[in-house]
Amino acid sequence: MIPSLSRAPALKLTRPIVLVGLMGAGKTTVGRRLADKLRIDFYDADEEIEASAHMRISDIFEAYGEPAFRDGERKVIERLLDGPPHVLATGGGAFMNDQTRALVKEQATSLWLKADLDLLVKRTAHRNHRPLLRTGDPREILDKLLKERAPVYANADISVDSIEGPHHKTVDKIIRTLQEYKKAGNPL
Repeated sequence: MIPSLSRAPALKLTRPIVLVGLMGAGKTTVGRRLADKLRIDFYDADEEIEASAHMRISDIFEAYGEPAFRDGERKVIERLLDGPPHVLATGGGAFMNDQTRALVKEQATSLWLKADLDLLVKRTAHRNHRPLLRTGDPREILDKLLKERAPVYANADISVDSIEGPHHKTVDKIIRTLQEYKKAGNPL
């Protein structure tokens, strides 16, 4: 018996859980563990975009620009939301797109995985695959993005603080929050 699966909560989902938040918040890492614990599939929108485009995201940004990337991102997310319940980690800017946000609102439960600036800087340091952090000081860029995007991320159905330390602690917080959300009569 796999220990993490034996502890899976009794939480039946009828729609996808979409993780939103800034790069470095832990959407992919926490999302994989959350899906495992819920015994459902996990998808990373960035990985799905790269597979569809046969290009790395940084190359898409360089060759076609951010608007073209966001359009492709929306299409991939739309395709993924048509599937059975799963956990979907989105890129940091996905929820900023009005059409993408409306799709998520209609077809899924959105969860803002929040993290403070220091944690975001720490988690994104020494990683050069983030196109938006290549244009200047990463701390300044993340601070600006956090200020711009937090009001939009706040439109997510649920928010949970991503904490430093073992990811299972954040996953456990998410599970408890989802259970409370469902008990309150919200669709999950």
